[in-house]
Amino acid sequence: MVTVKNASQIDAMRRAGAILRDTLSLLEEKTVAGISTKELDTIAYEYIKSQHAVPSFLHYDGFPASVCISVDEEVVHGIPSKHRIVQAGMLVKLDCGVGIDGVHTDAARTVCVGNVSSEKRKLAEVCKQSFFEGMKVLKEGTRLGTLGHAIQSYVESNGFSVVRDLVGHGIGTKVHEDPNVPNYGVEGRGMRMYSNMTIAVEPMINVGTHEVECLEDGWTIVTADGKPSAHYENTVAITPDGIEILTL
Repeated sequence: MVTVKNASQIDAMRRAGAILRDTLSLLEEKTVAGISTKELDTIAYEYIKSQHAVPSFLHYDGFPASVCISVDEEVVHGIPSKHRIVQAGMLVKLDCGVGIDGVHTDAARTVCVGNVSSEKRKLAEVCKQSFFEGMKVLKEGTRLGTLGHAIQSYVESNGFSVVRDLVGHGIGTKVHEDPNVPNYGVEGRGMRMYSNMTIAVEPMINVGTHEVECLEDGWTIVTADGKPSAHYENTVAITPDGIEILTL
């Protein structure tokens, strides 16, 4: 069931979003060659708790960490490990959630570590910009297909593919709420956005095929062809006056 939020809920999400924004900025700064993904997760956990907030992902459906940290061909849901060491040339995806006063926010960034290939850098840049291409069409009354089409057409015009098996989502009192928010679609199709809806828009794009697989750990999603993937996400409130990106 799709829900709309009241003013106090959106205000709490705004505060949670600011903490999440700062958490991700800190993680981006710390994502350098030589650090383990477990160390990055610990940094995020300690910062979120210091802000009197909760890491929304920790123990969510059994996930064992505060941040999903995915590298190169890993699309999303990578589990932090002391054995996974960041190296120059990697694309590192940081996906995190923060909760406060019973509501949640969700956002993700892709970090280019050191001197990455031109292909990886372009992938990360196109992924981020595809989110903002979606924001150009998003407002009260916009159909989900129109939002997805704006993202998909930009990504594909740059030679990359959009993951189909994973999509964005509603967010608020739960990390994942209705509706599903695909990063692909047909313009003018799908449900309309209501005022005071809050959604997580999160393009996941690949160098090669859009097809993905899940590893034996039951969490980590990887590209089917082993080629790199990028991820960019923010929590967005649809308002009568337009949109507010709560995690920037």
